Amino acid sequence: MTTSGLAGDPIKVGVIADQTGPLSFVGVANGNVARMVLDSINAEGGLLGRPLELCLEDSATDDVVAAAKAAKLVEQDQVDIVFGGIYSSTRQAIKGPVVTEGKTLYIYPEQYEGQESDPLIFCTGPVPAQQIDPFIPWLMQHTGAKTFYLPSADYIWPHVMNAHVREIATAGGGAIVGEEYFPLDHTDYGETVDRIISSGADVVFNTIVPPGLTPFFEQLHESGFMSRGGQLVCTYFDENFLNMVPAAHAEGMYSCLDYYQAVDDPFSRKLLAKYDSLFPGDAEFTGGGACSGLYRGLRLWAAAVREAGTLEQSDVVAALDHAQVADGPGGPAKMMPGQHHVRMNMYIAQARGGRFEVVESLGPIDPQERLVETPALSV
Repeated sequence: MTTSGLAGDPIKVGVIADQTGPLSFVGVANGNVARMVLDSINAEGGLLGRPLELCLEDSATDDVVAAAKAAKLVEQDQVDIVFGGIYSSTRQAIKGPVVTEGKTLYIYPEQYEGQESDPLIFCTGPVPAQQIDPFIPWLMQHTGAKTFYLPSADYIWPHVMNAHVREIATAGGGAIVGEEYFPLDHTDYGETVDRIISSGADVVFNTIVPPGLTPFFEQLHESGFMSRGGQLVCTYFDENFLNMVPAAHAEGMYSCLDYYQAVDDPFSRKLLAKYDSLFPGDAEFTGGGACSGLYRGLRLWAAAVREAGTLEQSDVVAALDHAQVADGPGGPAKMMPGQHHVRMNMYIAQARGGRFEVVESLGPIDPQERLVETPALSV
């Protein structure tokens, strides 16, 4: 990491990312994003005249490991802030040692189910009000879909997302005709696919995650569900996830995120070109695996530190509560005061020929999360 010309002790930035395990294909990209952004900030003069030092830990797609690495970052490395986590269960694993016990600022960068409300946690990915609320009515209007089947991994994110789908779909005259939950490592979906077909569902709204994702998509494709006009939806799917499955298995699938590589604003194009030049290979800069949220979170935090003029945690939290960045992947971003969540541009995209094409730019959408009530504690 470039720190030449900077004086003083480094500001330590902890990042927890899945460098190994089933989510390593996005975790490696997250590590790359952290390196890119921190190098860029150091090249700009660092923060408070001090260099940033990346403390990257591999959570190995294992919540027990994530908790141990989180404790290490706080207790041994004594980082000033922690970023990271993909699964919501991983966020909870990190939260304990970092926030509850360590009283350290934590930024969670992934799209998720919402409802996290803590004075020391900020979330920089989309939530249901930004994904489900605009997307489901759009899908029903543009495809005529009315009936939904919800195959799901069995943890908090799918349960909460499905509740939103049920609420929005039924309010629009639709119906949920099936809802099932499976362990994360479940791989045999033959009976579920049979039930999907027999239900006559128009839409499969998928919240199955790796490693069960690939076999489910294969079995659904072999059933002919999409070739007969069924709609496949997966709101976390991005270009890295597309690389996991044959293009035919995801052809026509809809997604809704804050960023896709097809987003055509000048800054997003420049950022993607920079990432690709620094980190060529399979771990791409995408939206669904937290790359966009991590970039956004790092820049918002840096803006807050600059405004505060100090690393005093209560001052940084106060500045971060209204921080904003004029440029970011997918467009500008603004922390909504009191909510600890971000207003950001949202996009609907469809998989075509192994890539995502943006079919609707939704513009900036508020997260509509509840206010954080308890004041932050100074450490």
